[in-house]
Amino acid sequence: MNAARIGRQSFYLSKFFLISHIMRIETNKSLRQYNTFGLDQKAAYFTEVSGDDQLREALLTAQKADIPVFILGGGSNILLTRDLPYFVIKIAIKGIEIIREDDRHTWVKVGAGEDWHDFVLYTIRQQLGGVENLSLIPGTVGASPMQNIGAYGVEIKDVFEQLEAVRRKDGSLVTFSATDCKFGYRDSIFKQEAKDTYVITHVVFRLDKFPVFNTTYGDIEFAMHELGYPEPSLEAVSEAVIHIRRKKLPDPAVWGNAGSFFKNPVITGDKFQQLKAIYPDLPGFSTPVGMKVPAAWLIEQAGWKGKRWGTIGVHAQQPLVLVNYGGGKGEDLLNLSKTIAKEVHEKFDVDLQTEVNLI
Repeated sequence: MNAARIGRQSFYLSKFFLISHIMRIETNKSLRQYNTFGLDQKAAYFTEVSGDDQLREALLTAQKADIPVFILGGGSNILLTRDLPYFVIKIAIKGIEIIREDDRHTWVKVGAGEDWHDFVLYTIRQQLGGVENLSLIPGTVGASPMQNIGAYGVEIKDVFEQLEAVRRKDGSLVTFSATDCKFGYRDSIFKQEAKDTYVITHVVFRLDKFPVFNTTYGDIEFAMHELGYPEPSLEAVSEAVIHIRRKKLPDPAVWGNAGSFFKNPVITGDKFQQLKAIYPDLPGFSTPVGMKVPAAWLIEQAGWKGKRWGTIGVHAQQPLVLVNYGGGKGEDLLNLSKTIAKEVHEKFDVDLQTEVNLI
């Protein structure tokens, strides 16, 4: 980094301190508490923003100082493999507001910095259906449409109405409809052509006053009965999902992880039948674009379930989850993921793609 750029950064950051009395900028900030892998990588500059105007000011200052920006939500879907020479902006925009109702639906506008599971619990208290199957997913509301998060037969696109986002280059506010978002399997426009172009600030969900419960996926019905619920309800479905997730997935507060590290691959029907002839127990689920095969099954069959190397490893209950047992490094987890994907490809001729964003 040359002297002129360093001087320009120092000038604009000093100016930022003067004009932003309610915002704090930290340097060489550890991000350990801001990512669920618990990796101790550093941010060159770090601040939290609690509103659109603060966000615009931070973006403008970084732009003038010629410092690249990294937007941080809940840190639950990232793998930090190095220190970040960026201006890291933590989105802490809060608020949950009912903005519209009709006979069947309620529209709720939620700040991007709200904890996702806290929002799910809010909808249950309000007796509004639609996201109960997404209980206990880590992260923030703002990240949910980026990833089109999903679990137990439900995806964000099923309840999504629209979102508001600030355009990075000029601070303008842009509204995206569901069509605009181009939702796909764990995918959206914000991970493709609009990547690093917008910052999501608010999301509007359309929730049901008379929900139709989705209990056929996975072990939800069994878990409800196990917990003593005689019939489905918002509380019953949510508690069942929480019960299942806690049995299968490690708590990030205990062992660092980001949940499912890989996506479930989608292969052609012909490819599925070829594999099925060799591996009769291979599970698969039909989708409009092919057969979805559980990545966890492929990884387990390749012999990786429960393997551990010192401070990192593959979870013993859920092979989709890579774990930092304490003191692990992001680079080592990345290399582990590449080795797993390589061996799955060699055994099944199926490519695994990461669900976690690699930084």
